[in-house]
Amino acid sequence: MISADASQVAIVRPQLAAVSIIGSGLVAAGVFLSGFVIAEPAPYEVFMAGLIGLWSLFGLKISRAIAPLLALLILFMVGGILSLTVMAELATAPMYMAVSGFLVLTAVFFAAIIEDRHQRLRLIFNAWVSAAVITALLGILGYFGAIPGAANFTLYDRAKGAFQDPNVFGPFLVAPVLYLVHGLLTQPIRRAPLKIAGLIVLTLGVFLSFSRAAWALNLFCVVALVFVMLLKERSGLFRLRILVLALCGALFVMAALAVALQSEQVATLFSSRSQLVQDYDGGHLGRFDRHRIGFLMAMERPLGIGPLTFGTIFLEDEHNVWLKSLTSYGWVGFVTYVTLIVWTLTLGFRLLLLDRPWQPYLMIAWVTLVGHVGIGNVIDTDHWRHFYMLLGIVWGCAALEYRNRRQVRAERLALR
Repeated sequence: MISADASQVAIVRPQLAAVSIIGSGLVAAGVFLSGFVIAEPAPYEVFMAGLIGLWSLFGLKISRAIAPLLALLILFMVGGILSLTVMAELATAPMYMAVSGFLVLTAVFFAAIIEDRHQRLRLIFNAWVSAAVITALLGILGYFGAIPGAANFTLYDRAKGAFQDPNVFGPFLVAPVLYLVHGLLTQPIRRAPLKIAGLIVLTLGVFLSFSRAAWALNLFCVVALVFVMLLKERSGLFRLRILVLALCGALFVMAALAVALQSEQVATLFSSRSQLVQDYDGGHLGRFDRHRIGFLMAMERPLGIGPLTFGTIFLEDEHNVWLKSLTSYGWVGFVTYVTLIVWTLTLGFRLLLLDRPWQPYLMIAWVTLVGHVGIGNVIDTDHWRHFYMLLGIVWGCAALEYRNRRQVRAERLALR
């Protein structure tokens, strides 16, 4: 006979499995919505806020492996809240901090659900690629005026897709580019045509954003990914395949960009944007001069000067995430942010080459995060939704590894 307890377990397990599947599907939907941020609050904010709240009711778990991420992000927010106290007029600063708080929650949320079930990583990246391809197509078609309302998908003659800013649109496409490149290099060749088509769309989207940061980020991340894959794979034949396919892919992309440059509109803007230093970078009160002045100012204000205040003083935002953390989150926020970045990158680096089911996703997220830390020197990334998603992915994969190690130790002890 089957006991009552066993019968109840048999009933509960399918229910839990159904809830998990529905939850995973909702996560994929949320990630997909991250590619469409024309107005704020965007659908992503509304959907993810509800999803996080709902998931919390059904038992969202924050493990010891993820607790440091939560603690650091809370401390970062404390610095931001303290910076509000020095402002004469708050204006939109509280809303700015509310958005920061929401993004902090998303990072912890992604880490927790990944640790709970590593299969969600595939859903997350597939949803990200789908959103990236659609928003890139909107940017490309809008740039060439090929669809109604084309102006909604461009800004200053630059493609921005379904984003508010080309400088966010371009970097958003980079992780999906790496995911397709990784698949192209590791999966059967019969799957290549669809991936190549996606890569062409995404690469053209990055190019037409005319964001120098996005160009540099895309190039760096692709090269870094191929390099890390070469380090990981020991087979000479596989390494040869990576090199050959990477070379062919690079030539193909260059040919596609050469075709795009046949357009006078594209060629003119490319000539202007390809200059390393623009007029607004150098000179008195240019971007780099503002960085110098801002850092000196921040050294005299331990609590910062308040969110968005820098832009009212210099008529331009910081365009440097380190300076932004000092001015908007104070010394506490700056030290916390530096600690968070160093800790995250070190954590991911130590686990980068391990043979695990989640290793490819960790590799892609870590490489992309390194690139984002680099471009943070010339652009503000503190409110980029996908940046916090990358943080969550790296910490979630690290939590998976620590759980795996605990299980291995427990099994060894059981065998003694």
